[in-house]
Amino acid sequence: MTAGRAAGQRRFEDVREGEELPSVAYPLPVYRLVMAAGSNRDFNSIHHNTDYARATGAPEMYANTSLLLGMWERIVRDWIGPAGTIRGIRGFRMRAFNVVGDTTWVHARVVSVTTEDGPGTVDIEVRCENSAGVTVGPGTVRATLPLRADSAFGTD
Repeated sequence: MTAGRAAGQRRFEDVREGEELPSVAYPLPVYRLVMAAGSNRDFNSIHHNTDYARATGAPEMYANTSLLLGMWERIVRDWIGPAGTIRGIRGFRMRAFNVVGDTTWVHARVVSVTTEDGPGTVDIEVRCENSAGVTVGPGTVRATLPLRADSAFGTD
């Protein structure tokens, strides 16, 4: 099976401005924070040690940048499908802590669709929220999606 034939492949022509992407929830137990920090070799104790994090002024140990970027990537990749491509991320700004014991929700919506910057270009506004409100973003992920015309080349 080719990537373009995978179930759920979104096509550019099916996208509408204002469309909401399905939100994704990330509970943040200690295990997730420790595994995320270890997997990207971010051994700063603020990400896995409560006492250390509090000594730096944080309320608790908290998610690192790579984990949060991965959350943004997942919501977009799940929506664009395997034949879509992420082209860039703008406005990724951490505004508040995503702390252990809370749940981080990732929300996204389509803010523009165009063919001016290349075939099937979509800008998606993304943000993270938890019980304290918006924690990251909002920012924009630019992605490209295959066009229906591509099906003539075997990618449908």
